[in-house]
Amino acid sequence: MEWYTAGHVLPDEIGEASLNPSMAHLKNPHKSRVGLIRLYYATGYSVAGLKAAYKNEQAFRLETWLAAMFLPLAFWLGKNWVEMALLAGSVIAVLAAELANSAIEAVVDRISTDPHELSGRAKDLGSACVLMTLILAAGIWISAIWGLLPW
Repeated sequence: MEWYTAGHVLPDEIGEASLNPSMAHLKNPHKSRVGLIRLYYATGYSVAGLKAAYKNEQAFRLETWLAAMFLPLAFWLGKNWVEMALLAGSVIAVLAAELANSAIEAVVDRISTDPHELSGRAKDLGSACVLMTLILAAGIWISAIWGLLPW
């Protein structure tokens, strides 16, 4: 991939391609679409990512089914729009963290499935991200349910 600059900032990110024509070849060819066309294709890629996660990731499938149960419950349990947003948002955050974790695992496995300290660390950090969002979601849900109990 000749547009990849191995950790360097791409010229378009700092506007350098227009100032230095010799760096124009580093422009990412996958970013040529603009406006609504770009949004259309980006939405398609996002849907493809959701489908791939559901097909290939058991944890994402489980969390999707739990989300299908908890999201409607969030609108029933929440006493006001803030509580509803916190309850629903915490569920969506778990799904987002699982998607990020799955992406990290896919990239690491694409590079090599051989054991390596950095590969293990990357996967562990992704898993920790999911754990943190699960703890956050549990805290929010427990707080909301606790507030409904007749004391």
